Amino acid sequence: MKQNESDIEKNNSETFTEKGVEKIPTYELNRIKNVVAVMSGKGGVGKSTVTGLLAVSLQREGYKVGILDADITGPSIPKMFGVKKRPEDIGFGLMPPESSSGIRIMSLNLLLENEDDPVIWRGPLIANTIKQFWTDVVWGDLDYLLIDLPPGTSDEPLTVMQSLPINGLIIVSSPQDLVLMVVKKAIKMAEMMNIPVLGIVENYSYLVCPKCGERIEVFGESRGAEVARQAGIPFLGSLPVDYKLAQLCDRGEIESYKSDEIKGISEWLKHTERR
Repeated sequence: MKQNESDIEKNNSETFTEKGVEKIPTYELNRIKNVVAVMSGKGGVGKSTVTGLLAVSLQREGYKVGILDADITGPSIPKMFGVKKRPEDIGFGLMPPESSSGIRIMSLNLLLENEDDPVIWRGPLIANTIKQFWTDVVWGDLDYLLIDLPPGTSDEPLTVMQSLPINGLIIVSSPQDLVLMVVKKAIKMAEMMNIPVLGIVENYSYLVCPKCGERIEVFGESRGAEVARQAGIPFLGSLPVDYKLAQLCDRGEIESYKSDEIKGISEWLKHTERR
């Protein structure tokens, strides 16, 4: 028997907002003021890079920042920051290593024997690992904990949204129509989970020619502002394709990158913070 679109959406909503699902309590040694998740409807839009850049920008403003890398099967945060030190087991939890500027980072890649070892796990094991990054890691005092979610709207993002006390979600997109379609899915998922969407960041929006300075829309005309308007959420800004940033991430030196665009986004984020 076929279901119409409204029936499917209703069933999804009932599934995502199960009664009795409680948030995991904050570990007694942790005092985290703001928990912000960064999400994308699909992979390949630079979500982890945006997470890293936001963390760097907030850290430069004097905030204490941590990154929980919830992208268990595709972790890239440690590589961007050049962090290779394993978390230290201090008996009552794991102490996350810090980047060169003091950003605390927890990622499964830091627990693997080799950083290029694959993680071939089923959903429940991945979900439990994400929860342990919240319950068993000694984050200490943080103004912001940014959570780098895996792409899509499947088990891992659902686990984070159901279990962790997130007070806001940032969605990363790129200009293509296909990406914008799945962005709308991510927005609807957040609404079903009663999590505020803080806004949309459009990545890879344009390229500035290094010779003539012309702005080229490589992936087509920017659509982020229009999607944000339709969804009734803020448009936080557009970020360019920048080969210098790619080189710095490959070398583990993302903290050396400076961007007026990302600074503007972090400035806006500060106005939504819990103090």
